[in-house]
Amino acid sequence: MAEEETITGLDRSNRPLTYKDAGVDIDAADRLIDFIKPLTKSTRRPGADGSIGGFGGVFDPKAAGFKDPVFVAATDGVGTKLRLAIDTGIHSGVGIDLVAMCVNDLVVQGAEPLFFLDYYATGKLDVEAARAVVAGIAEGCRESGCALIGGETAEMPGMYEDGDFDLAGFAVGAAERENLILEPRAEAGDIMLGLASSGVHSNGFSLVRRIVDRSGLAWSDPAPFDRTRSLGEALLTPTRIYVKSCLAALKAGGVTGFAHITGGGLLENPPRSYAETIAAEIDVTAWELPPVFRWLAETGGVPAAELARTFNCGIGMTITVSPDKVEAVTEALTSSGETVYRIGQLVERAEGTPPVAITGLGTWPA
Repeated sequence: MAEEETITGLDRSNRPLTYKDAGVDIDAADRLIDFIKPLTKSTRRPGADGSIGGFGGVFDPKAAGFKDPVFVAATDGVGTKLRLAIDTGIHSGVGIDLVAMCVNDLVVQGAEPLFFLDYYATGKLDVEAARAVVAGIAEGCRESGCALIGGETAEMPGMYEDGDFDLAGFAVGAAERENLILEPRAEAGDIMLGLASSGVHSNGFSLVRRIVDRSGLAWSDPAPFDRTRSLGEALLTPTRIYVKSCLAALKAGGVTGFAHITGGGLLENPPRSYAETIAAEIDVTAWELPPVFRWLAETGGVPAAELARTFNCGIGMTITVSPDKVEAVTEALTSSGETVYRIGQLVERAEGTPPVAITGLGTWPA
């Protein structure tokens, strides 16, 4: 009998092949689905029954109480923060990040998040890692009042290195037509409030990783800015979800705009919430630069202006408010658990001037 011929690692025998031989384990995927089912039920809300397993998710806006809804959709990922999660083996927080990056983008338009779907892709399915990620997604959905109604897990050998995975999230929200924030409403004289961030959130991690490389620290070393946690744990602090507090602010009245502070930081995101004829004057001495950003700036030699353009620098959401409603909106936000700072105001924009003028950068590390 001739020996089996193996060429470049491929089995050239005539033995029957299975999908598992090709690197796709359907049984592992089935085990993951069994774990996900109770998680989806935990995110049930009016309009969604929390079931999973069909070919598509279903949501009934009438059951959610809407009369004349306009739907708003958002999709996002977690960026290279995933690399840190993979390298440290700390997976649960990035699920919360995934939800946060989508639903925070919905609420800035006045929309209440209704349902969420996720996409998880990997070369070889690690059920425990995937379980941790999806558990985080469910936690983020519960926190934002959003139903997890479906998703996709794709095992694609040859597309990803061992242990690697990628995430994408998709969220749909709705607002009554009359309440939708579609066109800029903000005016000169409006006050800008800032809501405290929980950390770096999910932007700028390509720079974060370069700075950590320069520092010579390992992810398992104590964080120089938080000795109670490892560096990896501290940097993986999940993105704060602002949905319920921002919806409460809208109910208080007087809100003229929101800006989710993501890539582009404090320089490029606020102008998305007001017209080109308006500018924001932001005073960064209104809040203390969190230790994580101070450490990143000092260790990486990051100039203050670059810091403000790359990171949230301690402010994860800005809100512009009519002057007569500042007290009411601030009360609604603080009652919802937010730390609120009065960080600036809107003014008429002079020709040739930038849409954001930041003062106080000299107080940040050079």
